[in-house]
Amino acid sequence: MTSIDDYRCDVPNQWCSGCPNFGILTALKRALADLALEPHEICLVSGIGQAAKLPHYLRANVFNGLHGRAIPAAVGIHVANPGLKTIVTSGDGDLYGEGGNHFLHALRRNPNITVIVHNNQLYALTKGQAAPTTPRGERTRLQFDGVEVDPARMLTTAIAHDCTFVARGFAGDIDELSTILKRAIGHRGLSLVEVIQPCITWGNHSIDAYRERLDPVGEDHDSADRARAIELALKAPDRFATGVLYELPPRPTFAASYRKRVGSGALAELDPVDRSVLIKQVERLKIEY
Repeated sequence: MTSIDDYRCDVPNQWCSGCPNFGILTALKRALADLALEPHEICLVSGIGQAAKLPHYLRANVFNGLHGRAIPAAVGIHVANPGLKTIVTSGDGDLYGEGGNHFLHALRRNPNITVIVHNNQLYALTKGQAAPTTPRGERTRLQFDGVEVDPARMLTTAIAHDCTFVARGFAGDIDELSTILKRAIGHRGLSLVEVIQPCITWGNHSIDAYRERLDPVGEDHDSADRARAIELALKAPDRFATGVLYELPPRPTFAASYRKRVGSGALAELDPVDRSVLIKQVERLKIEY
């Protein structure tokens, strides 16, 4: 039986005391334990930033990559070893800013991975500059007169592209967040969970100020209603609808046809490809002049 202690890690934590990232870490551990996943069955992937440090503090396989490149690394890991439960956990700047292009194409491809976005509406590691999610008019340590453009609406974008699981949680509500993460990780296909994670050091608003702006979707919400899900997502950044906003039945995942050819095992465990097969493939790629 897996317990939360199985994911305990002795790496010294570098987050600020009281950072809501601790709530996300605890919620993720609970979700993994409830799903009875062993540490060796999980691969956590992140980019750069305070949120991207989370995999360091949880016992599992970890790939910590370049800024904005977490999603393509996770897709490659999943394709190479579908037996791993591959989870991206990084910040809004990392995944929506530097990684925005990869995010958009992941929506098209539908890889079987979970993407957890820690959204504090700024770049925390570099001390409080505006991020893609920072509201218009918000003053930061770099945008002295306030941000002059509207924030990116990435949950709306995900729903418009029919991402098969789109949800939002709050780092201050560990029980609800753990339930959302458990559903997301268990869902087949691309799962997107945005977590409102107020920055208590560089942010302009308190945790309670964010808590007052949360709007749980309620049990009567129809998560298959695309128009309603978009309407709820568009409330941000003034209000934040929380819960599972959008969920569709599973559809074919990225590299499914490739997997039909090579099987379901890890690539490293497969027999070497016969040389004659490789030669035939190279011949198909040759350009005749």
